[in-house]
Amino acid sequence: MRADRLLSLLLSLQNRGQSTTSKLAEELEVSQRTVIRDLYALRVAGFPIDTERGPHGGVSLHQDFRLRLTDLTRRELEALFALSVPSLLADVGMDATAKGALNKLAAALPLARSGVDHEVRNRIYMDPEPWSEERNANPVLTVLRQAVWEDAWCRITFERIHHIPMENEAAVFGLVAKAGRWYIIWADRDGAMHVDRGSRVLDATHLDETFERPPEFDLVRFWKTWEPQYESARPRFSVQIRIRLHSMEGIKRRLAGHSIQIDATKAGQQWIPARLEFDSFEHARATLLSCGGAVIIDEPRALKLSVCDFAERTIEANAQQTTGL
Repeated sequence: MRADRLLSLLLSLQNRGQSTTSKLAEELEVSQRTVIRDLYALRVAGFPIDTERGPHGGVSLHQDFRLRLTDLTRRELEALFALSVPSLLADVGMDATAKGALNKLAAALPLARSGVDHEVRNRIYMDPEPWSEERNANPVLTVLRQAVWEDAWCRITFERIHHIPMENEAAVFGLVAKAGRWYIIWADRDGAMHVDRGSRVLDATHLDETFERPPEFDLVRFWKTWEPQYESARPRFSVQIRIRLHSMEGIKRRLAGHSIQIDATKAGQQWIPARLEFDSFEHARATLLSCGGAVIIDEPRALKLSVCDFAERTIEANAQQTTGL
């Protein structure tokens, strides 16, 4: 375990340049004292660890030290080449860039390992795409991705409630991919930070102006702080249902991504009680209608009546169409 941590520490120093022991401890999820001991161990092992005291000091690897591609083990190379290019990169126009990077890595390998990519791809292939879905570069997200790299102000048109467009001038700090969706982290002219779904962006154009990114801003830390706050404040619509025993596995797959609590004490019964949480009444109705007769709604009664009404209207409409044939 310590060997893995030492390697992670070494790679972090190489990738980030100068850092502090407190930041390294936070990144590696260990104590600051542990980081100091590990740094000492690396120095004893012969790695050129430099330290500098003072308010602007820190710890770093000597600038002439670099891990080489030959230092990657065969298993590490196998893991790299087993990775498919994430489909989300296609949304922001970076899929070809990622493929190019893997091709360059393969070309740079020593001759003894140059066939690893072909061997791996002939044995393991991970297809991240759901059935019947095609992803193409999203022009708006591509504009925002460029703005992130250039620290450029943008004029963004968001879709707000009731499909009303609203225009904002935004300093785009970063893009985050979560569960197949893109989110935009941006600041307004007053410096207030905001998070919006990428799907809500109707249009985006660069302004002839850049912003200064605060050196202390950390995208991952911001997201990990914001996400639980959003989750706890998100509106929830709770529903009590019963699931048919023989349909349980299929219903679990259909309801994947929803908070579901199944009453384990009723396991084996014909109908098993469960509690679900949705974002809204409408979301609950649409989802549970798709479950057909495999689910019975107990509470709230208003949802049960609405689902029955929708089902009756569907039967009525289709019966009329069938009669007219």
